[in-house]
Amino acid sequence: MGKLLGYFVVAALLSGCQTADDALTTSSTPVAVTRPAASAIAGDMASRLAEQIGPAGATTTIKMAKDTSEFATALEAALKGWGYTVVTDSKVAKDIKPVELAYAIEGFDGQVFARVSTPSIALGRAYTPTAAGAVPASPLSIMQRN
Repeated sequence: MGKLLGYFVVAALLSGCQTADDALTTSSTPVAVTRPAASAIAGDMASRLAEQIGPAGATTTIKMAKDTSEFATALEAALKGWGYTVVTDSKVAKDIKPVELAYAIEGFDGQVFARVSTPSIALGRAYTPTAAGAVPASPLSIMQRN
């Protein structure tokens, strides 16, 4: 029953990713996670994002909101580990069009739901925090936008 509830939560949260003007937003109610959990979740989400948007190249720049939370810091490091250039301020060279990245991490019933979104795709997954990090508790949810 708990797993089924998790799937409904994932679907409900992902359905909330779309807004009328397709603007990307970050979560207004983030949950605090431990550094190992944040690192495990960010590593998984960064690898899944890389699968969807393609390999990092000299022209692939990802723009994130400036944030010092454990998850944001871990996500930035994970994306850099995949070879992406990550900027967290508004200063981007005029000839570079960065991929805007929104992210959220929310707690629900002992699990953590993580979401990363670009203008063309949204990924989400529930995780169960453990002493050593976090393990996926749901399949990866992928929503493509046109």
